[in-house]
Amino acid sequence: MNTPPTGRQRVLAAIRAANVHADAPEIPRAYHHTGEHAPGAEPLLDLFADRLLDYRASVRRVTAGELAAAVAAALPDGPVLLPPDPPAAWGEIAGTRDDGTLTPHALDRFAAVVTGCALACAETGTIALDGSAGQGRRAITLVPDVHVCVVHAAQVVQTVPELLAGLSPTRPITLVSGPSATSDIELQRVEGVHGPRTLIVVLVSDP
Repeated sequence: MNTPPTGRQRVLAAIRAANVHADAPEIPRAYHHTGEHAPGAEPLLDLFADRLLDYRASVRRVTAGELAAAVAAALPDGPVLLPPDPPAAWGEIAGTRDDGTLTPHALDRFAAVVTGCALACAETGTIALDGSAGQGRRAITLVPDVHVCVVHAAQVVQTVPELLAGLSPTRPITLVSGPSATSDIELQRVEGVHGPRTLIVVLVSDP
């Protein structure tokens, strides 16, 4: 005795039958893959800083020689968390290097974290973190209340396609556009709900 097909089986069979003769439309890809400015160009740095200010982040533009002093000045009072391999250019920061064993509760005891970044996009004011050198694991940038992020001029590209093309999809990518913020039904903005309440970007003009 043959069992009649279920409703689910009938629906899936109809979909398979329809797909036999379906031709996928050509996807237009005429969008801009690159901008008119090379990475690190002065107009990009100006645009990037402007976007960050729109998001209520703080921006400190410095030269390479001013970097260490700027990082130190950006740090609030309290314990500081660092990635496992902080670059020497950041200066001698009295902080704790993350060894991967700190729990979220332990991370919450730190007043601030300092990291670098992978790339940044000027048009959207977005910073990309991927856990590579000078950044550490994702958790250290989400729990402390203040995130001081060092961005070098050469890391700033113009468009989102350029940003994504420069990132590896196999790495744990975090995209940051300003401090963590959300709004309730009455559009009351609340910061620090899903990540740092304060984002301070130290933008370094490369020599």
